[in-house]
Amino acid sequence: MSVAKFSLERLGRMHDVMAGHVERGGMPGLVTLVSRHGEVHVDAIGRMAFDGSAPMRHDTIFRIASMTKPIVAAAAMVLVEECRLRLDEPVDRLLPELAERTVLKRLDSPIGDTVPAKRPITLRDLLTFRLGIGAVMAPPGTYPIQDAMAEAGLEPGPNPPQLSPDEWMQRLGRLPLIHQPGEGWMYHTGSDVLGVLISRAAGQPLERFLQERLFDPLGMKDTGFYVPFEKLDRLPHSYATNPEDGSVMVQDSPADSRWGRPPAFMSGGGGLVSTAADYFAFSRMMLDKGRCGSRRILSRPSVELMTADHLTPEQKAGARIFFGDSRGWGFGVAVDTRRDGLASVPGRFGWDGGLGTSGYSDPAEDLVGILLTQRELESPEPPVVFQDFWTSAYQAIND
Repeated sequence: MSVAKFSLERLGRMHDVMAGHVERGGMPGLVTLVSRHGEVHVDAIGRMAFDGSAPMRHDTIFRIASMTKPIVAAAAMVLVEECRLRLDEPVDRLLPELAERTVLKRLDSPIGDTVPAKRPITLRDLLTFRLGIGAVMAPPGTYPIQDAMAEAGLEPGPNPPQLSPDEWMQRLGRLPLIHQPGEGWMYHTGSDVLGVLISRAAGQPLERFLQERLFDPLGMKDTGFYVPFEKLDRLPHSYATNPEDGSVMVQDSPADSRWGRPPAFMSGGGGLVSTAADYFAFSRMMLDKGRCGSRRILSRPSVELMTADHLTPEQKAGARIFFGDSRGWGFGVAVDTRRDGLASVPGRFGWDGGLGTSGYSDPAEDLVGILLTQRELESPEPPVVFQDFWTSAYQAIND
């Protein structure tokens, strides 16, 4: 007689813990998914909005924000496997805007105080976020480069850019880098550049390439860069904390959502919407080393390369708020490197989304966990609801 991969009693405990976050007003509703050795459990709790509207559904479509990053990294590896892109080739051929870069002498230097880049930016730099520019983890306006990025419409944030890809790249090309290529890890911007690179290499819009090479083969029928009109009733409200008084405010609503129409910029860093079932299909493919049923999406070596830690201790030291002492970064995913908690298992990989989502795969346990809320994060450190979900998922393991 086979033993259940999760304890039903302990899954009930997880439901109660997660429902408590909804009952206390942290968010109007959420969806959880846990899977292990072919056993899948999905739980929809609460409602789509605080106003008591429709109940949360298993197929609710969420703005997954930075959980887009692993998907776009996988798409880049499809092109690497076809020899249409190469990891250590300069991106200048397809992204001439990034040729002949200059680099700030110091983080606090004026924009014009630069030196020449020591080498070109490569695809590997984009995938590992070591291209030399990205989110500056300091209060807005602390450094001149932050002001320059904000004025150019390039400041990383929860909402996709409002520029065309070509205009976005031209503006990025006019700014200096913050680090020499390959020397420093900086969050987010590499994935947006990667999305443009994929589109140009494939000769088609990013969404079409993702649809043809990932979404259709994986059966991800509700994933894309916007929600079609006929599906808008499945898009919940998105909420954030009001910085003035700490109250909860609407960040985006289905009636006038920026995700309710095709975007000007298909953000590889955070533009996708998806469902628990769709993201599980992608996560399961990655856990199965690139295979989906009888079909192979990526090779096993590609997935192993993507999910290895590519950062040096010095690069991690500069991003401690993201990695602490127990994580690193692969290609578009964080990778656990040391066990220091219930859910921190060496080899576990995935990422979180700044609008309140989290998804990781654990090869050692053959486990996928996905948490989907629509409550914007307030810092890079995981909120309590994330911590409780991952604790609850691992305590439910039955063997």
